[in-house]
Amino acid sequence: MFIYSFSGSSTQSKGLDKFESVFKVSRKTFNYIFSLVKDDMLAKPSNFYTTNGKSLSIIDQVAIALRRLSSGESLWTVGELFGTSHSTVSLVTWRFVEIMEERGLRHLQWPTTEGEMTKIKSKFEDIRGLPNCCGAIDNTHILMCLPSVDPTIEAWFDREKNHSMILQAVVDPEMRFRDIVTGWPGSMSDALVLKSSGFFELCERGKRLDGEKVQLAEGSEVGEYIVGDVGFPLLPWLLTPYQGKDLSESKSEFNKRHFATRMVANRAFARLKEMWKIIYGVMWRPDKHKLPRIILVCCMLHNIIIDLEDEVQDEMSLSHHHDLNYRQQISDSINKCASIMRDKLSFYLSGRLPA
Repeated sequence: MFIYSFSGSSTQSKGLDKFESVFKVSRKTFNYIFSLVKDDMLAKPSNFYTTNGKSLSIIDQVAIALRRLSSGESLWTVGELFGTSHSTVSLVTWRFVEIMEERGLRHLQWPTTEGEMTKIKSKFEDIRGLPNCCGAIDNTHILMCLPSVDPTIEAWFDREKNHSMILQAVVDPEMRFRDIVTGWPGSMSDALVLKSSGFFELCERGKRLDGEKVQLAEGSEVGEYIVGDVGFPLLPWLLTPYQGKDLSESKSEFNKRHFATRMVANRAFARLKEMWKIIYGVMWRPDKHKLPRIILVCCMLHNIIIDLEDEVQDEMSLSHHHDLNYRQQISDSINKCASIMRDKLSFYLSGRLPA
């Protein structure tokens, strides 16, 4: 099993709107992506041709790959659009993915400076007042149609009776992916995927979310943490909402603020699948070893659009639905220290923490 974990072309048209509708990015972003992969593509020349025998330029190849990833159309449909064979579309797209996963890494990484993390915390606090919050975590399913003869087919059969691969991500307040892990089968729970991740190990060892604590009141402080739904365990560095009915006023208020804050992860997944439709819907018999790398590159491209402040973002609806018809998972794992920390934060947010 392949598990991936990481903290102008022949179709250019007269108008900008047409260009964006074809590639899902502006010309500026297209040119930047091209600049990332150009040298590697030139260093490893490959002979790809149209059906008329014309050689495909590097920029044509980037255009084909972006169209395939963004539209999710079949190899045959993309091939017809660019006047080339379906096999060429497949080879060109995979070549782009291999190069991009290395050259685009700078766009998918955990904050490397204290100043960068401080800005993230400040923006999260601006949402609904949660202090010292560093990220929102969630999982989504990439649906697959697998052949019945696949000997591993049962492992990919998830709780909603679909075959799927899981993508787990920690997101910043601008919907940027900061840490992802993908490749695990849909049969695994959110909690198990988390505990199998490098992110979990780093946090448990105190190598991540280990920054300064924030004082809430005299003798009461809260360390760095991320927020997630009730499918995740409650941990000192991962705060989940209170469960149950008839919650106290302070607990209900905490849940409202928590929900509003973690919605950024839902929106990020919804935007990812809307922009890069190759991972939206049901993928027809994908190579399960290649799929995690395709997902990674789609996450990088998602981040590049944010980093370059691409105007295509402004034209897209802001949905938070990314796993339709999937029921909420529930974890009953509660860390006692984390429970005390959550209570203190709850009282602080409701103004009831003793001074």
